Amino acid sequence: MRRVTVAPLSAPAFAPYGDVLDASGAPDKIINAGKCGRYHDRATLDFGAETAGRAGVSIFQAEARSLPYTLDLIERHPEGSQCFIPMSRDPFLVIVADGPTATPRAFVTDGAQAINFHRGTWHGVLTPLAAPGLFAVVDRIGPTANLEEYHYPSPWIVTR
Repeated sequence: MRRVTVAPLSAPAFAPYGDVLDASGAPDKIINAGKCGRYHDRATLDFGAETAGRAGVSIFQAEARSLPYTLDLIERHPEGSQCFIPMSRDPFLVIVADGPTATPRAFVTDGAQAINFHRGTWHGVLTPLAAPGLFAVVDRIGPTANLEEYHYPSPWIVTR
């Protein structure tokens, strides 16, 4: 069986695939009469100017999974980026690949991180590691298909 080992999610390791959104360290700016810290512009959203579409915010509720995890499907969105923002402080699994035939990489968030996949990045499905699995998702809404899926003929096992 083919194996992939999970690594902690970090901005440098994830940079080829997208953005890590976090609120660590001091805020970029203090606003609202000093009552709010703003961590400014943490993700580059891309909805493809060459296609008809707009940014949309949806709520996803995904079934919680556990490790070891069987990875048999990856997908990508060729017409727009996709941002997963957890609505609880629970870790989730983030899987990416440089293409369907490349060895996938797996990361686990620290529970306070969100991610934004660059447009066209091959990635695993939304994989919370604890319930409730509730996420705000920012992605492209439009009249044309923005989803390609690839089913691995032989699955990968993702482990700690």
